[in-house]
Amino acid sequence: MLTDCLTGIRPKPRTVKGKPWPGGISFGRGEWSGAFGDIGTDLPLLVGVILVSGMGPGRVLLVFGLAQILSGLVYRMPMPVQPLKVVAVLVMAQGLQGNVIAGGGLAIGVVMLALTLTGALDFLARLVPVPVVRGIQCGLGVKLALLAAGDYVIGHGAPGILMAFAAVLLLPVMTGRPKIPASLALLALGAAAAWLGGAANGAGWQLPPAVQPWSLPSTADIWAGFILLALPQIPLSLGNSVLATRELAMDWFPEARVSAKKIGFTYSLFNIAIAFVGGVPVCHGAGGIAGHYAFGARTGGSVIVYGGFFALLGACALLGLGNVLALFPLPILGVILAREGLALMGRVRGLGHDPAALATALLVCVLAVFLANGFLAGMVAGTLFFWACRRMSMPGAALPETETE
Repeated sequence: MLTDCLTGIRPKPRTVKGKPWPGGISFGRGEWSGAFGDIGTDLPLLVGVILVSGMGPGRVLLVFGLAQILSGLVYRMPMPVQPLKVVAVLVMAQGLQGNVIAGGGLAIGVVMLALTLTGALDFLARLVPVPVVRGIQCGLGVKLALLAAGDYVIGHGAPGILMAFAAVLLLPVMTGRPKIPASLALLALGAAAAWLGGAANGAGWQLPPAVQPWSLPSTADIWAGFILLALPQIPLSLGNSVLATRELAMDWFPEARVSAKKIGFTYSLFNIAIAFVGGVPVCHGAGGIAGHYAFGARTGGSVIVYGGFFALLGACALLGLGNVLALFPLPILGVILAREGLALMGRVRGLGHDPAALATALLVCVLAVFLANGFLAGMVAGTLFFWACRRMSMPGAALPETETE
């Protein structure tokens, strides 16, 4: 299944229990395995935000899980939600508190809703060419792989490297066994290692109390969130959460007819609602789809299972049943995250026969990886470069700028 991700082959129409996809939601082996394909990204980001902001872990995990379940029901394909990456990084770097996070999430949701209602998202979807979207996906994949190798594995010294090495050896073995989902096997390995080493030291996470007081964001919180979080986040959201996600959904699930407008609506409404209940701002993402798909997910059932898992973690935290998150060591999550990154990087291989398209994608990827605002810079520079190639009739310039049909 990872081969499809890395070769960029458009799959045949999906079927679920004999019905044309998306005629139902499946909970087969592939859905259970794929359900945890994105946990390497989500869990560390959620915990990092909780640790710095002091937000109640029970509420955060429960809200995140419910958002996953709703997304699975709405899209009926592997369309998970993820913590907003730029928001999470800025929160951890600047030590922002829960009310500012809620204000930022509300501002992000309102701005995206305005872009959706005015038709600006559809305009961008027509303007930004496919190679630019592929470059954004590749750049995100590189960043995820570097994060996995550095902070999640090497950052934990020799024990982390040995644990990750064991997971890498186990992964191809479990992938070939139909009765045991590969990602669940990796999580079981991590839980066993954490338990044997002492759960408290398994992940190095000391969480705040599960239940924390919560109040609605004030006008000052919304303004601060807009300046500190929304402005840096929105460019990445336009490139990855909307355009790249739509493109990947069209590649792997063309029958779903996922549009930029639909993604914009669910993105907006999720964040507006979450801002009022004390959760972490979320997005859809190409990396999320890639992670679920790489481990076997083909329907919304995987996202529903995933959401149920986080809702259960949140309920356990609210009921005071201990620090269950310590059973998920970062080196194991890093292996899952690295596989997700590789799947995204492989999306550019389908452009190899068009020099101009490949050059555009690589330009966007390099800018996204090495510049502070690289996703915005890559999207603008790549679009201009592609249109310049088309005007000069360079090889590959006739490539359709979008795949909206």
